[in-house]
Amino acid sequence: MDFAELERDLLAQVDAASDEAALETVRVAALGKKGSVSELLKTLGAMTPDERKERGPLINGLRDRVQGALTQRRDALAEAALEARLAAERVDVTLPVREAPEARGRIHPISQVIDEITAIFSDMGFSVAEGPDIETDELNFTALNFPPGHPAREMHDTFFLPPDRDGKRKVLRTHTSPVQIRTMRAKEPPIRVIIPGRTYRHDSDQTHTPMFHQVEGLVIDRSANFANLRWVLEEFCRTFFEVDGVKMRFRPSFFPFTEPSAEVDIQCSRKGGEIRFGEGEDWLEILGCGMVHPNVLRNCGLDPDSVQGFAFGVGIDRIAMLKYGMPDLRPFFEADVRWLQHYGFRPLDVPSLVGGLTS
Repeated sequence: MDFAELERDLLAQVDAASDEAALETVRVAALGKKGSVSELLKTLGAMTPDERKERGPLINGLRDRVQGALTQRRDALAEAALEARLAAERVDVTLPVREAPEARGRIHPISQVIDEITAIFSDMGFSVAEGPDIETDELNFTALNFPPGHPAREMHDTFFLPPDRDGKRKVLRTHTSPVQIRTMRAKEPPIRVIIPGRTYRHDSDQTHTPMFHQVEGLVIDRSANFANLRWVLEEFCRTFFEVDGVKMRFRPSFFPFTEPSAEVDIQCSRKGGEIRFGEGEDWLEILGCGMVHPNVLRNCGLDPDSVQGFAFGVGIDRIAMLKYGMPDLRPFFEADVRWLQHYGFRPLDVPSLVGGLTS
């Protein structure tokens, strides 16, 4: 037998084994009970002493070299498998630790501004009132002194729902004022509430959306007057925009539910295309207000000769844009995570007058 050729064949099979299972197959074929090398070892017993002396070292040497090659290949395969596993399960400890969900998440600017507004008015003694988004025509218009045929009652301005069994049509509230009616009918004066919430109107452009957010304030007692209203609004604007002081002007206006009524401008600077409050010589309209109309008080079962009050309304989306420099209203409602990551607020930074509204 050509031992050299057998050895070359066996070593080639060892080198070609791609995993431990294939290598075990080669071992059994060479060194198993019926393996090619084992069969040669069995012939040593039948040989003469001279033949054993000559062929014994060749067969035993072949066995040892094959055994050594098998061991070496097994070690190489084990090392390669370990390296592959380590690469697959590798953890790069040089990377920074990922932020926890409460650190990665962001509060939407609308939610943040509502919290800021609530913190400011809570410090003035106001509580929060809420109501449904779907309202009756009576609460949304009639009780608020809107006369029949008023433009706000038309389809081009209001979202009307299909008529019910009685032929009456409910509406998506066009303002949060129906909650004022609900509050005055449910509570006895004195009343001091703010009403944040969603409102709906037929409008859509860079500064208007069909659904937007509004906060209204209502104060009813025996002595509420326009001077009180002015102070409340000045304190709110000064605190919300975080300036030392603000200058405001009240322009006569008309709203069906207040008399007298006014639109409020706040002094600002527009230098460099940036609006800054508490400085400058320009003016910017920011809200509407007035004394609650006597007819509205009567519609709520209150005597206008005994109690009076004032109300105001502010667009939450609008003042959020002004305070935080957002040029377009539409991204507020587009659910773009990149926009929210840029303009959003950390969830654990709760606004407070002690810790700061935007800490």
